[in-house]
Amino acid sequence: MASKIEVKDLLEAGVHFGHLTRKWNPNMAPYIYMERNGIHVINLYKTVAKLEEANEALKKIASSGRKILFVATKKQAKDIVADKVSKVNMPYITERWPGGMLTNFVTIRKAVKKMAAIDRMKKDGTFNTLSKKERLQVDRLRAKLDKNLGSIADMTRLPGALFIVDTMREHIAVKEAQKLNIPIFAMVDTNSDPRDVDYAVPSNDDAGKSIEIIMESVTQAVAEGLEERKSEKTGGKDNEEAKAAKTEEAPKKEEKKAEAAPKKEEKAAEEKSAKKAEAAPKKEEKAAEEKPAKKEAKAKSDDLTKIEGIGPKAAEALVANGMKTYAELADADAEKVKEILSEASSTLAHLDPTSWPKQAKMAADGKWDELKEWQDSVKGGVE
Repeated sequence: MASKIEVKDLLEAGVHFGHLTRKWNPNMAPYIYMERNGIHVINLYKTVAKLEEANEALKKIASSGRKILFVATKKQAKDIVADKVSKVNMPYITERWPGGMLTNFVTIRKAVKKMAAIDRMKKDGTFNTLSKKERLQVDRLRAKLDKNLGSIADMTRLPGALFIVDTMREHIAVKEAQKLNIPIFAMVDTNSDPRDVDYAVPSNDDAGKSIEIIMESVTQAVAEGLEERKSEKTGGKDNEEAKAAKTEEAPKKEEKKAEAAPKKEEKAAEEKSAKKAEAAPKKEEKAAEEKPAKKEAKAKSDDLTKIEGIGPKAAEALVANGMKTYAELADADAEKVKEILSEASSTLAHLDPTSWPKQAKMAADGKWDELKEWQDSVKGGVE
């Protein structure tokens, strides 16, 4: 379990320093504690609360197997983000944000594949057959692609969420994520608009120490989510091995029973009639106890965030309105889902749930490969 971040630590790192009062965004008013010497001071108690909320959501996304794309191109943030994020094996952009990175993801993937093709050329010897000038050009192209896209080489599909440092600077990334209904987490300073993001962490996004302490907390939550996923997988393997061992033991037990059967036949016949009379009322009691238990098991909710376009907040709104399982969402009307989202929060009103019942139907039927293929072929779950 990640150690809870303290207000004292944030204070020492300078997370509370905002921008000049004349540069503020009025929508940040709820997160501002006071004004001092012409500078706004952020309320760190609210920062801690918002950071914990964001960490919980990021942990859930990481444990579901989705990638979280970190974006930070400002000078004081790029090295810190690259260092912290590479430890949890998540994609990140620290150079220039490539326009259409999300909305034109297919083209970006082609550029990444080109980089892999150059590597293959070097391995199979084709690279050496080129002229000196051509080799130089290919090397330059490879270096350029690696600099801009090397960190997202393993991202084969759209990310499950974005974490942004400074939404003012990365406004193009924010717009693209909004268009594709991808949840946005961000460090939001007093000059930014917190309404643009799903999970805003009010904090100083200009100081290196401030960025480092927030990134440390966030990546720790992501690492916990990945660890949970890993333990679930190993738990599943152990169950399979146990089942295999049981199937091997079954024939041996049957042989022993066959040998012992003739001796016990007479005794069993006498005991059966007595046991049946005793067992009848017990079975009825057991059945009566099991029925509510089965109903409870059926009521257990599915992870709706596996549906492209549904973030943690949207999933909470749907569950609160009785759509806990993939089957229930599959039977729902898209218009009704839209109404639920609009009533739940103004930040969810822009979501397009048209394809959610279709995706939920595939999930309910266990067609996960077909669902993944469909999600990869469309942009953000919007046909």
